Amino acid sequence: MAQRFLVSRRDFMRSSAIGTAGLAMGARPSFVSPSDRITVGMIGAGARAHGLVESLKAFPEVEIVAACDAYTGRLERMKRRTNGTAKTMADYREIIARDDIDAVVISSPDHWHYQHSVDSLNAGKHAYIEKPMTYSIEEGAGIIEAQRRNNLAVQVGSPGPNGVLVQKARQMIKEGKLGQVTMIRASTNRNTASGAWIYPIPPDASPETVDWDLFLGSAPKRPYSPERFFRWRCYKDYSGGLSTDLYVHTCTTINYVMDAKIPESVMAMGDLYRWIHSRDVPDTINASLKYPDGFMVNLSGTFNNQGGNSGGMRILGTEGSLVFGGGLRFIPERVNESNGWITESWPKALADAYIADPATHHEEMPSSRPQATVAGEEVYYPEGESSMHVHIREWLDAIRNGSATKEDAEVGHHAAACAHMINASIEKEKMVKWDGKNLKTN
Repeated sequence: MAQRFLVSRRDFMRSSAIGTAGLAMGARPSFVSPSDRITVGMIGAGARAHGLVESLKAFPEVEIVAACDAYTGRLERMKRRTNGTAKTMADYREIIARDDIDAVVISSPDHWHYQHSVDSLNAGKHAYIEKPMTYSIEEGAGIIEAQRRNNLAVQVGSPGPNGVLVQKARQMIKEGKLGQVTMIRASTNRNTASGAWIYPIPPDASPETVDWDLFLGSAPKRPYSPERFFRWRCYKDYSGGLSTDLYVHTCTTINYVMDAKIPESVMAMGDLYRWIHSRDVPDTINASLKYPDGFMVNLSGTFNNQGGNSGGMRILGTEGSLVFGGGLRFIPERVNESNGWITESWPKALADAYIADPATHHEEMPSSRPQATVAGEEVYYPEGESSMHVHIREWLDAIRNGSATKEDAEVGHHAAACAHMINASIEKEKMVKWDGKNLKTN
């Protein structure tokens, strides 16, 4: 029977120094002096932005003072959500021009992330950038440079590394509990219209309530389309689809637990099978990523079936496996192998002597080795604060005292690069390789 454990952030921090930067404990005071206040502007006010506002409300020192979006209905709702504290407008430049705003949350469509991020950082604003950090792999270097040059706090929006189970997995891998890790398997599957980004369109959507040209920005010019505006994840003009919206979370976690950066090569296949009339990005993808660190990753995902998510991710090592899904399960490796049948083709006297020889206890004859005692399974469940809460708190602490964040611009670039390489392989129908010297793919 598996041993069961509860993992709290406090217990984990007490027992491990791994991944604890910025994780100060204790509740925030209800009274905040003006000098401790952090004023935030929201660049993009869609559903994700509203969720982030609710997360930010848990921190009394945060005041949402501005929000911009190309749809007036979102701005009306944002004003209500912030109890009228947020001044609303369409153009993000009005936000970053304000001297009384300390930081911005960028939750605009992907094709706007680079411009919004670089302009905000150059205007002296700390930035929380929703994933993926970039729309293309080439954009990463510019955001990294802007963060470093302006010495500002950046946190990219994949909270996985701030989850206690992910930190526990990282600790176990670093301590060698899994042995040599050479394979990781993960899947992300959905089977609903909303899961496939077929979001409802508000009845008042029209060219009068949607600033279509503002939304397009640098994207190809097209006639007004409410489907493209409210379901932009479905279209290549604005999004990388499944890879950049979902796989990027998985890649962020994998890179963190394995201390990895960008794969050296990626081979992927993808196609559009079910949601044919609603998008031009694949709804089904299989990808293989090879890292220079000595391991490979298999990623799969479909919007045609919700099965497979219970396993989440499996990290396979020579001494054991870690399985994410309903907690974190460590499964020790139990090798059951007998190669004695190979010597059945030898002359009997030679075979008997070979097996009887103590020097034969090596890899060619696993069955001749003494059987090691294998520990039982271990299952870990989280308790305490959510990873999202800690992720935001880490960013706020970095704004206040200059501490590190786990997902700064460089880390965000590495995760996004994985997703961009998957899409490039699908588009080119070939393996793509990372050119680290010139910071681009072949």
